[in-house]
Amino acid sequence: MKIEIDSGSGFCFGVTRAINKAEEELANGSRLYCLGDIVHNGKECDRLKKMGLITIDHDEYNQLRGEKVLLRAHGEPPCTYEQAKKNKIEIIDATCPVVLHLQERIKKEYDANDNPQKQIVIFGKNGHAEVLGLVGQTEGKAIVIESPEEVSKLDFGRDICLYSQTTKPLDGFRTIVEYIKEHIAPNATFRYYDTICRQVANRMPHIREFASRHDMILFVCGKKSSNGRVLFNECQSVNPNAHLIDDASEIDPAWLANCSSIGICGATSTPKWLMEECKIRIEKLLGRHE
Repeated sequence: MKIEIDSGSGFCFGVTRAINKAEEELANGSRLYCLGDIVHNGKECDRLKKMGLITIDHDEYNQLRGEKVLLRAHGEPPCTYEQAKKNKIEIIDATCPVVLHLQERIKKEYDANDNPQKQIVIFGKNGHAEVLGLVGQTEGKAIVIESPEEVSKLDFGRDICLYSQTTKPLDGFRTIVEYIKEHIAPNATFRYYDTICRQVANRMPHIREFASRHDMILFVCGKKSSNGRVLFNECQSVNPNAHLIDDASEIDPAWLANCSSIGICGATSTPKWLMEECKIRIEKLLGRHE
């Protein structure tokens, strides 16, 4: 039996950078808090917790004074930085550079105030940490569209300026663009910016190709990962014999029957070591691991 770990799966640049920053601070003996889960993977969060990383929510953050807090790759709204200044909190900013650039663009768009009727629209998941940070650049006034089906809630008689959460699928963004182009009023303007991270977007065609090469797919990711859910659905669309698991303990030996090739892959929030553990677990079930 062939067992292959997808070389294209695993942490994206932004997540790798955030985890490296956390490890560096913890290695120096610093007490370090992280605002929200550093990555949407419980196993990796547990690993860093054992190293000393303390995960807190925004209510707990507001109570801190004079501490050191890491901001994860997803980014934060301006009010988080204002609170840090007020409470003398030292920020270790691990916001992904791609997200940070997008925040700056949306803030510039909002601050321009060239048209009070203009709708700043973000294609993204409501409540997602990155989206909260993006909407925060507009004092909460940006309109969030979760799917192409929601585009009809826009006012096509007013100007529209469209951006996207960095991890949304390209196909969905393009569908929204085409719909707005067809429905925008002649006297209104429509501008759109493809702000989707290509490191993430390019995983979609890659993961389809990878899934099609194997008899069975094990997709490893945390239950909180929205990116993981999207990528898993892509796997399943080309290979129905795909299983979503959190770690190696969830592998059912019955899945291995009649398989000559197994592919192991994951989300942008899935650590490589977790996929390696799954491979070792399969080898043990097959009696091949020393």
